[in-house]
Amino acid sequence: MIQRRTFLKRSGLAFAAATLMPTFLFSCEKERKLGLQLYSLREYIGKDVSGVIKKVADIGFEEVETYGYSPEGKFWGLEVREFKNILTNNGLSTPSGHYGADPYLSETGTDEDLKYILDVANELDQKYVVIPHISEPLRTSVEDYKRITEKLNKAGEMCRNAGLKLGYHNHAFEFDDYNGQNGLEIFLENTDKNLVDFELDIYWVVRAGVDPVSLFEKYPGRFPLWHVKDMSKTDPALNTEIGSGSIDYKQIFEKSEKSGVEHYIVEQENFEMDPYQSLAQSFNHIHKNL
Repeated sequence: MIQRRTFLKRSGLAFAAATLMPTFLFSCEKERKLGLQLYSLREYIGKDVSGVIKKVADIGFEEVETYGYSPEGKFWGLEVREFKNILTNNGLSTPSGHYGADPYLSETGTDEDLKYILDVANELDQKYVVIPHISEPLRTSVEDYKRITEKLNKAGEMCRNAGLKLGYHNHAFEFDDYNGQNGLEIFLENTDKNLVDFELDIYWVVRAGVDPVSLFEKYPGRFPLWHVKDMSKTDPALNTEIGSGSIDYKQIFEKSEKSGVEHYIVEQENFEMDPYQSLAQSFNHIHKNL
């Protein structure tokens, strides 16, 4: 028979465990994997895909975001299956990919211009197909942005039917003013939130003179993907390691839940030190401080 004192002690421990467990589980659920946009290593990956992917995994990244696929060049000469095997062998997954969609977004574009992209994304087990850029001739007016909005909604529907989600990645040009309107607002306010998500490139938002948190507040839940890259303190046109630049990421990360973020993706477009050392520094800063 258990003595009363022992019973009470065990009961107290059980109660404490039960009390702490939801918090522990919540913290585990909130821990998100950190990814890398492979465009950061565009000068290297075409020369040695396997070697670059191994170095990315060795830093500690668990996810990568792809870029650059074309039906002609594949992934740096590799078939989708071959590239996926390299990722898998290094313990990496790819939740999202950047796919150029100008042919589809043009006035003469058809669904066929997008379909092959959906096939590639599904073969990689990606969740998000991200449109990374719109060429300047396609976006010269409010009317252009409104026309593209219709294309985005249609693409979002195609993605949903294929078991995928559509994302749109911003630069700074989407914030250009058109008599009180800008392109990103047109997209956010006129796309179906059930069909079109957004990958917020925080550097480009800040570069455009906009507070990212203000976008979270105005459009909560619309930004499941973030591009995390910092701005040089001496030259805003240059990137630097996370935590070494002028962007207050601590404040931004504190508001992350409002944005609906699911994936943090590091990207750095230029380096002043060895790129792998730089990316490792950013990785460690995010894990330790953000």
